Parts: sequence; structure tokens; C-alpha cells
Amino acid sequence: MTEQAAPAQQPRDEDAVSAFVERFAAQLVEAGMPRMPSRVFAALLASDAGVMTSAELGDALQVSPAAVSGAIRYLAQVNMVTREREPGSRRERYRVHSNQWYEALTNRDQILKRWEGTLRDGVASLGPETGAGRRMSETLEFFQFLEKELASLMERWREHRDRLYGDS
Repeated sequence: MTEQAAPAQQPRDEDAVSAFVERFAAQLVEAGMPRMPSRVFAALLASDAGVMTSAELGDALQVSPAAVSGAIRYLAQVNMVTREREPGSRRERYRVHSNQWYEALTNRDQILKRWEGTLRDGVASLGPETGAGRRMSETLEFFQFLEKELASLMERWREHRDRLYGDS
């Protein structure tokens, strides 16, 4: 019986990676995310380690440090990246985690709760029998439905992910 060697890792085609980053970023922009955060997020997602410094991001995307900084600020606020210190340095690194979609969606729960409270107030002040009150009531009901279903959906995702990738 002969032992098979592990397949050799192919070198990255940087042009293909760059094309992916720009294509995915454009799709994120179409979905409503600002352009520069979209590009930074796609670049982090496409990096092997899932972590890059500001300088590395600037070089990869051919943008200024200020553009990277603004994009990171946005991405950190929406829980799509985290900041961490580079060991032994004052430089920060920015990390995208394998569960970033889960975290971003789960954190939307807080926003939904705030919207629900405001919509409840809107229904009360407009009157539930008015046209505007009925529209707000339906919107409130939709958000409550979404919140309830999202919890179940996220639990199913965790189980599915654990089956595919192990407990990580």
C-alpha cells in the first residue's frame, strides 16, 4: 500500500482574486452596503487568513488608509469584522470570521426590537383603524414574525454548520 501525498496547493491567481473581490463587492453595493466597506469586506473574505492590516488592505485595493479606516469603522459597527492588535505591535489587524453572517444577522435582533417599539407607538398614535395605522400594524407584525423565525433559523444553521465543519 502506498501513501498518497497531500495535493499541492495551487498558487493564487491574484488577478482572479481581485476580479472576485470587485464582483462580490459590487453585489454587496447592489444590496445596499456602501462601496468601500463592500470592497474591504470582500478582500478580507478572500484572504487566506481572513485577517489583514490597514496597509495590506490599502495595497490590495489600491486605496488610501483613510478609505480603509472609514470602511473598517462601518464594518465593525455592523459586526462584520473585528479589530485586534498585532502581537508585539501597535498596528491593528482586521478579521472576518467564518461566522460573520450569523453574527451580523443575530445582531439585527436588537434593531428589530427597537423598530417594533417605534412601530407600536406609531400604531397607537395614528390609530389602528386608519390606513396608516393598518400599514404600520402589518409592518410590526412582519417584524415580530421575522424575529421569531430568525431565532429558529439561526439554531438550524448552527446545527447544519456543526455537521459540515465541526464545532468551531
